[in-house]
Amino acid sequence: MRNLYQQLAAALFGIIELMLVFRFILKLLGASARAGFVSWIYETSQPLLKPFLFAFPTSSIKDGYILEFTTLFAIFAYAFIGYVIQEVLGLMKIKK
Repeated sequence: MRNLYQQLAAALFGIIELMLVFRFILKLLGASARAGFVSWIYETSQPLLKPFLFAFPTSSIKDGYILEFTTLFAIFAYAFIGYVIQEVLGLMKIKK
């Protein structure tokens, strides 16, 4: 059974990844930032992208559709970091 810290890490990184996936899909589909939910997703996920900004170009497809490679890379990076943290926490389990 996974310990509490592993579960918390999984939940935290799951939420981070979900936010970034929403952002990626909304940008790809050209969602308007004037909509409340879309604006909230963009504003909330922006700080998560700061370590990766300008790592990759952002491609604009016709009619305002945007392909953000930075967001895609961030999704994979946070998934990897979350996996490593969960494994380390698993190794640190105290045997009873």
